[in-house]
Order: sequence, then C-alpha cells, then structure tokens
Amino acid sequence: MTDQTMYGCTVATVAEPESVLLPGHDVPLGRYTTVRRLLPQRSRRMVGAWCFADHFGPDDVTGRPGMQVPPHPHTGLQTVTWLADGEIMHRDSLGSAQPIRPGQLNLMTSGHGIAHSEQSPPDHPPGMHGLQLWVALPESARHGEPAFEHHPALPTLRQDDADITVVVGELDGTRSPATTHTPLVGAEILLSGACRLPADPAFEYAVLVMTGTAEAAGTPLTPGSLLYLGQGRTEIPLHADDETRLFLLGGEPFEEPLVMWWNFVARSHEEIVRAREDWANGRRFGKVPDCEAPPLPAPAMPTVRLKSRDRHGNTIA
Repeated sequence: MTDQTMYGCTVATVAEPESVLLPGHDVPLGRYTTVRRLLPQRSRRMVGAWCFADHFGPDDVTGRPGMQVPPHPHTGLQTVTWLADGEIMHRDSLGSAQPIRPGQLNLMTSGHGIAHSEQSPPDHPPGMHGLQLWVALPESARHGEPAFEHHPALPTLRQDDADITVVVGELDGTRSPATTHTPLVGAEILLSGACRLPADPAFEYAVLVMTGTAEAAGTPLTPGSLLYLGQGRTEIPLHADDETRLFLLGGEPFEEPLVMWWNFVARSHEEIVRAREDWANGRRFGKVPDCEAPPLPAPAMPTVRLKSRDRHGNTIA
C-alpha cells in the first residue's frame, strides 16, 4: 500500500500486484513432439497447485505419427490434458482407454502411483494443439488410490467479449465437475475484444496465449510465454483485437514444499529414489494394457541430492 497526497489530504492506494512475463523453452516430448515448457521455471515454480505446464502446437501432423508418448509413471499429481485441435488416446494402468478431443477433459489422479500413455491414433486429425498440465496433490491426497475421469462437456460462461470454459475448479461461481483437492481454477478463454475477468484476491494467477495476441493487465502476450499476475487481484483486464485463445491458471498458493524430478512429485530425495526403483523393477505403477510401445525407462538419478523447494523456488532442505 502506498500513500498519495491530494488537495492536502493523504489518500491510501493499493499497489498493483506483481506481474512477471516468463518466457518458455522448447523441450522434446517423445520422438515426434516438441513442447514449450512454461512451468516450472527458476523464478516461478508454481501457480496455486499448478506445478507444470506444457503448450504443444499448433502443428500439422498430416502423414506424421503425432503425439507418441509411451507408458511412463506418475506420483503425487493430477494430469490435465486439454486440446484445441487433434485427438489423443489415453491409456493407463487402471485399464482406462479414452480418446480426448477438443473441448473435452481428461483428468488423471496419480495418488501413490499410476502409469499411462498418450498417443495420437493412426487415423488422427491433421492438426494437433493443446496443453498438458500438472496439479500437485496436497499431503492429504497424494497417498490415495489412483483414478481417471473423462468429462465430455464442461460448464461455460460469457464475460464481456469472452467465451469461457471452466476446465478445472471454479470461476465466478461456475464450477467444473472435475475432482480437485485444493482451491484452484483452470479456464480456456476465447476472446475477441475486451474482458474484465473476475478474480479471487486469495488466488494467484497466470495467463498464457495459445493462439493470437492479447494484452493481460496491460502486458502484451504472444504464444510461448506465461504471464504471472500475482495475488490480490479482484479482476484481470484482458484485450485482444482479433480472435485469441488464452488459458487461465490460478489457485490459492500451495505452501507445501515439493521435490519434482522426471514424472514424480514428492517431498524428499528418498521418495524420488523409491519411485524410480519401483518403476525400474515393475512395482507399484502397474502396466498399461493394449499399448504396443515399450515403457519409458527412467533416466539416471542426478549425482547430487535433490532438494525440496517452496513455490518460489527457494531451497528448503
């Protein structure tokens, strides 16, 4: 809060929450797909419980395999798969076999351990474009049983010049049917014009552009970066001259320190070592049926001890 003098009187004004533009970087995913990794970053590890964000496409996959990610393990998180174009077949060690198409949600909760694959079917559409997101599970949920949900239709709302789909969590009283374990929101925003998006001051927020260009809280946005908007906002002003597809991430700050390595979200180096050993020895995670691709081998552990970090990236232990 700052003080300003007007007509001889001191008036308290509320400082604007911090806003930081974070450029993504390209990371190969499997043999055929390159993604732009937007979270985690050195200066911003999380947004609420959102701890990982990959943006892939838009790509022309005509005559190409598309996404081909073989069976791999997860612990301590939920995966959120969201498509703007294309089709991906999800299979997991629970026996789930569920294609996902644009406007639908696949939500997988790893609990103490699950394995899954994500592959474009042989007769896939010519385009591929979407997001792969992770939500960190709190201590109360991370040791539970794994689960999978498919939601073919999700709630929508109209706000000014924006059509909004609430993918996960709640926005302005509209709630997704997806299971959550912490207060958060993930929403797709189709914008052509201006919008003042209602916000919860208890949440921290970030926004990314999937296609087009926009301004969020006065900052220009193009695909390939994430704008962290901080905490304390009651609304988020958005503007786009042409049709633009954005995605909003938000949630109450996640205060539990995490260790993230490969496909695991844990609390200690020892937990990561056990998870890696279990995957290498065929324990805990099960097998993905009806998937011809061999399981993805775990990389070698780093030569230094993995350290727990808080949401700001500060080392805890």
